[in-house]
Amino acid sequence: MDKKKILILGASGFIGNAIYKELCNYFNTYGTYFTARKGFDKNKQFFSYNLEEDDIHEILDVVQPDIIISALRGSFPAQIIAHEHLVEYVMQSNCKLYFISSANVFDSYSKYPSYEYDKTLSESIYGRLKIKIENMLLRIPKEKMAILRVPMVFGNGSPRIKEMKASILNNDPVEVFPNLVLNVTHDLKLTQQIHYLVSKNKSGIYHLGSNDLVHHDEFVKEILKRVGNFSPLFKNVYTTNEERYLAVLPKDNKLPKNYQTTYEEIINDHVIG
Repeated sequence: MDKKKILILGASGFIGNAIYKELCNYFNTYGTYFTARKGFDKNKQFFSYNLEEDDIHEILDVVQPDIIISALRGSFPAQIIAHEHLVEYVMQSNCKLYFISSANVFDSYSKYPSYEYDKTLSESIYGRLKIKIENMLLRIPKEKMAILRVPMVFGNGSPRIKEMKASILNNDPVEVFPNLVLNVTHDLKLTQQIHYLVSKNKSGIYHLGSNDLVHHDEFVKEILKRVGNFSPLFKNVYTTNEERYLAVLPKDNKLPKNYQTTYEEIINDHVIG
């Protein structure tokens, strides 16, 4: 085991927990949880953390991590304060912060895909939150941070797949966006990529999605074929008459070939079953 101490914030959530499972056998890995339903309270590596009430400094002082991975969700104002504290901590200690960001930092640019060093601009509250936190990180020395922009994430336990299954079981239509062109990932590929970045001590901005693009409706229909023998109803949602892009593609910071993926690989990998 690598003796590096890693603290994953939001390790009880879908992405945070997938990262914990990927790293815990290789590093001295800790996590925070908000809900104890999966028995996190019995795991000595986990700390209870309420984003709105607790001070993250208390956990940082106990763990003294070499690397912090932030996959926090919850109150937007509380997330901003927590990340201000994280940046303070990183600046005062020998520590690096990996921030899970989103393709939504570019959701104002709908005419083309976005690359690592394109200017961010968002119409959504969620996208603007991510931009605000990214900007905090961009003000600290580059070697102390990495911004990991992620497109839509699928996977067996993913909220998106669960929501689709629930809609099908209730005979509700599954919403698809025929004009939306995007790239995608799943939890296992994403966590392998993060493992690589952490083990190689990488810094900077990374776009962690498939190298190619697909229409949202086409992708969802293919995914649901793998999920089960359903005859789902689909509701086509058109937010615009033209094709709209929400895709983060790598150009400057490409990962090695074996860590790259395509949307067809994501469909075919039976992690979505």
